[in-house]
Formats: sequence, structure tokens, C-alpha cells
Amino acid sequence: MKRTTALRKLLSEGGSLYVPGCYNAMSARILDQVGFPALYMTGYGTSVSLLGMPDAGLATMTEMHMNARYIANAVKVPVIADSDNGYGNAVNVVRTVKEYIQTGVAAIHIEDQVIPKRCGHVAGRRVISIEEACGKYRAADHARKEIDPDFVLVARTDARGAHGGSLDNAIERANAYLKAGADLAFVEGPTDVGEVKRICAEVEGPIFYNQTGISPRFSQQELEALGIAITISPGATFRASMVAMYDLAVAMRDEGPTGEQRFNESFKEHPMGDFHTFAGFDEIMELERRFMPEEELGKYDNSVGHRPKAAE
Repeated sequence: MKRTTALRKLLSEGGSLYVPGCYNAMSARILDQVGFPALYMTGYGTSVSLLGMPDAGLATMTEMHMNARYIANAVKVPVIADSDNGYGNAVNVVRTVKEYIQTGVAAIHIEDQVIPKRCGHVAGRRVISIEEACGKYRAADHARKEIDPDFVLVARTDARGAHGGSLDNAIERANAYLKAGADLAFVEGPTDVGEVKRICAEVEGPIFYNQTGISPRFSQQELEALGIAITISPGATFRASMVAMYDLAVAMRDEGPTGEQRFNESFKEHPMGDFHTFAGFDEIMELERRFMPEEELGKYDNSVGHRPKAAE
């Protein structure tokens, strides 16, 4: 089954789909291995991990598209990717959608911010006119129908927290974007539970919710009761990796090699401790068995280092 079709199937089953964020292929593989049915490529995490820069419109489409490709090809489940504001006008959006479909992701969200954009939970955002935005979503719908009609389009509006914006304007825009061809509406940055309830009651289509930053948090049961179709949690895994790396760096600075050795000993007992197996060396050997001459496997004899389980 195509992963675009698989995501639509998940959506058709009802309930609220909780989707954690990944920022590169490694973090995506970990989440896939744990067993989530879908993953989200965070734009902020992509910008910080790839460029060391904030989510302020500094990552180009080429960089975002590349990361989406790496992530989609590292996992088996559908991936929803951030595609910022489509990287231009409606004509640019046509190319953006086609390029993202070719990465293998199952869905993208496109926002109605001006260029350059910025994270939906920081101040200083501005939005384009509703007329221009609707043209971009119509263009996105046109582009996906040419290649893969199952590709899922999420329309994000930042009008709630943008300069001069309001929740009323954001809800109006969300409904207009759904009519323009989007599958789900994403009102970014509600600030309290009451605002989220209004969005769920007044937006005339499936809701995509970002549970991060300035927005309230809900349990899975509360998300189900609200009727939210997809909830993303984009930054948790990235922050966890930042904390772990920082703590290890401090230990190595203060203790030298002893700090690293202490970490390595504790890592051995972790579910991810068999790093070479996680990375895929067993799969490499299986491919060698299937497609290469038998004598190729002789390289494992009397060879020192990690050995795939199949070679033991």
C-alpha cells in the first residue's frame, strides 16, 4: 500500500492520531521502531539540526526537501512533513508539492505566512492575504492530483498570532482553505483550551493540531473528545537529544575519557545499546546473501569487530 493511501486509511478509521516529531533519519527510525503509525518531520528541528539556525525562514526548500527524502526513505510508516509557506507564490507551490511527493512523504502542511516565515510560536509573524493564500492551496490541490491524489494536504494558518491577527480571522481562513482543496485545517498557535474548543466547533473539516509552544496540552482521551484528527508533538525528541548530548558533553569536559566511558557502560543496557544492529548491519548481510556471490560472505571469517547475528 502506498504510504499516502495508508495515511488516508488511518484518518478514515476515526479517532485522534498522535504523531511525534523527528528531525532526521536516525530519530525517525527510532520512532518507527518503537511503533508509531505515522511520523512528523519538524521544520524547526530540521533548521536547528541541519543548519544550527532557528526556524526563521532560513532553511531553503532544497534543504527541507532533502531532509524529508532522507526521513521518508528510512522508515516504513507515513511521514507528514513541514513545507513552510510553499517557498513562493502559487506557481512555486506547484513545484513544491510535486517535489515533496517525490521524496516519499505522505503529507505536507503549507502555511499562509509571508516570506521569510518564522516558527508559529514566536512573535513577529505576518500573513498574506486570504485571496493569495486560497490560490496557493488551489495550486497545491491541482499539483497533487496530477501525481498522487491520495497525497494529503494540510492548510496551516498563522493568522491567530500574526501581527494584527485574531482567532476569528484564523477560523475564517481555515474554512476558506478547506474549500480551496485542503484535506485538513491547521490553526497554529491557539493560546488556551477555550480557543481550541472554538476551532474544533467552528472549523468545517478535520483538525490538525500542534501540541507545543504556547498552545495547551491534552491527553489522548481529551484529544479524542475534542475530535482532533491529527495531533503533532514536533519538538520533544529533538529536545531530548539536545539534553542528552549536553549532559554527555559536560561529563566529557569535566571527567575526560572517564565521562565517556561511564556513558558507554550505561548505554550497553539500553534498548538502543546494540547500535550496529539498529543501524542495519543485519540487513546489509541479508542483502549480500541474496544478491552477491557466495564467496563474498567469506569476508566475515576471522574478521574482528561487530558481527551481524546471521554471521554468528
